[in-house]
Amino acid sequence: MSLKQNLHNLKEKYKGTKMAPAFNAIHTFLYLPNEVTHGGTHIKAADDLKRTMNTVIMSLIPVLIFGMFNAGYQHYAAIDPSLRTDVLANFFTWDNLWIGIIKVLPLVIVSYGVGLAVEFVFAVIKGHEVEEGYLVTGMLVPLIVPVDTPLWMLAVAVIFGVVIGKEVFGGTGMNILNPALTIRAFLFFAYPTWMSGDKVWVHDAVNRAGTADAISGETILGSYAQNQEVIYSNWDKFMGFIPGSVGETSTLLILLGAAFLIFTKIGSWRIILSTFIGAAVMGLIFNAVVDASIITESSKFYGLMNTVWWEHLMIGGLAFGAVYMATDPVTASQTNKGKWIYGFLIGFISIMIRVFNPAYPEGVFLAILLMNVFAPTIDHYVVQGNVKRRLKRAKVKTA
Repeated sequence: MSLKQNLHNLKEKYKGTKMAPAFNAIHTFLYLPNEVTHGGTHIKAADDLKRTMNTVIMSLIPVLIFGMFNAGYQHYAAIDPSLRTDVLANFFTWDNLWIGIIKVLPLVIVSYGVGLAVEFVFAVIKGHEVEEGYLVTGMLVPLIVPVDTPLWMLAVAVIFGVVIGKEVFGGTGMNILNPALTIRAFLFFAYPTWMSGDKVWVHDAVNRAGTADAISGETILGSYAQNQEVIYSNWDKFMGFIPGSVGETSTLLILLGAAFLIFTKIGSWRIILSTFIGAAVMGLIFNAVVDASIITESSKFYGLMNTVWWEHLMIGGLAFGAVYMATDPVTASQTNKGKWIYGFLIGFISIMIRVFNPAYPEGVFLAILLMNVFAPTIDHYVVQGNVKRRLKRAKVKTA
């Protein structure tokens, strides 16, 4: 008897029991769901939620692998800065990958294990099918945290994010906040010393002894916020050979992921492009303020204000947030015009928070969460505007 037939028999066995949703989730993950749309005005398509989620995960795999190599590279480069003189020769090594395996993979395992466990518990209690929405969230969470984030801390944050950020609203498709960013926000406000500063972005930076001048893992944004000189080239910033959250450093791979999502029609190019435009506009405004000598070098805001506008697009989590967070179809604007407004404001507000919050010069996740709340309002006014214009045209025709 085939595996598929065995699973089908087990499914029939558990049918109608409390554990049916949990078993059905495993069955559906391996095979197509048994339920499809029938008749009526339903839109027919070959994809389903599982395929959509898996497509996003596929676009994240290169970012994850690069982040694993970078975790090791930043660790060893902090000990021996001479490794930065030939990045390509010293980056893709087994030693670097091994650090990534022992530090990043446990983050992925805990994120998926705890998150899916919560999903299963809610499915069994509420008697509904387990939803595939957490498949992407489970991959995003390890990519937006520092490499040395304690596993217990991540587990607590995941429970909070899944329960408060999604399940209390009714589950996948009903939440108003991006669950991954809800988890990240919880970590930042509950455990700020583990989420910011110059010691959290490089593995073992706190415990390394005798290398006081070499252990700083300050991100580029942190250095600019303190008006310090940055040692990284534009090439390093674009490729991702810099300290930062596990998956947020490589702008190149993130843009390739964006191209893949746009090609597969999973991600909204309007939101991605408008987010970059909004960030560029805010960066240009700050550059103009500096050029006009309205602010001096003694100001605590000078470093980030003086950062060239296009550099803002490469550093921090802006690119990652624009491609993988802002485009979440559940929490983003749904109308085409609304997507332009929604994305523009995310980019605009992100750079504003970067500059005016030197204690934590990264405002992408806060900007996205804020716009998640206002996305329905944006769509409401876009729709109402369309209705008014059509009514006006109708009156003109009947006059």
